Amino acid sequence: MILDAHVHVWDPARADYPWLGNGTGGLNRAIGLDELTPTLSRLGIGGVVLVQASDNTEDTDLMLETARRHREVVGVVAWAPLDRPDQLPERLASLTGSLHVVGIRNLIHEREPEWLLRPEGDRSLAELARWEIPLDFVTAGPAALAELPVLRRRHPDLNVVIDHLGKPPIGGAAEERSQWRRLLAEAAADPRTHAKLSGLYSSTGDLGAWTTEQLRPFVDDALELFGAERLMYGGDWPVSDLAGGYDRSWAAMTELLAPLSAHERDAILGGTAERFYALDTLGDE
Repeated sequence: MILDAHVHVWDPARADYPWLGNGTGGLNRAIGLDELTPTLSRLGIGGVVLVQASDNTEDTDLMLETARRHREVVGVVAWAPLDRPDQLPERLASLTGSLHVVGIRNLIHEREPEWLLRPEGDRSLAELARWEIPLDFVTAGPAALAELPVLRRRHPDLNVVIDHLGKPPIGGAAEERSQWRRLLAEAAADPRTHAKLSGLYSSTGDLGAWTTEQLRPFVDDALELFGAERLMYGGDWPVSDLAGGYDRSWAAMTELLAPLSAHERDAILGGTAERFYALDTLGDE
């Protein structure tokens, strides 16, 4: 089965999304999975992992409701208060009561740098590792990747996936790519660190001002550093609508992955996500 490991839904009437406003165009409204399912069916994508879009319980509740209504949802990356470790065990116990919950994410990039490396974050990440729940690591830019080697040394048993390849400087200068690659290489040195080929848009200005050839060197770097067994595809819908649409991103990704072996493509388009998120353990609730 082809899987999309990074899809969002949201509803501003149900949850607070502080980032959803100016600059998000037609996305500042309720967006449900019904809008994407015809595209998924047409492209032969059989399942999706829903990923949190705000640091609150209401957003996670919406995702879980969506998962119960849509058989396409094979997993949910939920929110839990990583900044409040005393509350975390109870929250994780509640979340893992749902077979759909397969990971945890916070909007790390919306907070001050390195907050996750502070004592509260350390305690929370140790708790995630104890529960064997993976962490989605999202950044606003490549600089935050420098936190990952520290995080990994402190929590060697925690599985981590880097969302959107750490926001590479697509369309930027050569020295910017070199810095991003160096930081990504340091993160990739740990075998428990994975990455998503998702959200690969222009790094400045119009998100849609990218070409497939601009993406190619970054995807090639990721393949070299991680290998297909630690990479997974994510469509980043509906944010992808601001960058040319789901079909355009999918067409670019399939073109970039075409030279790989069938085994490598199968890993990126489903197998890696199945293993990382333990999706084969899912059942009907």
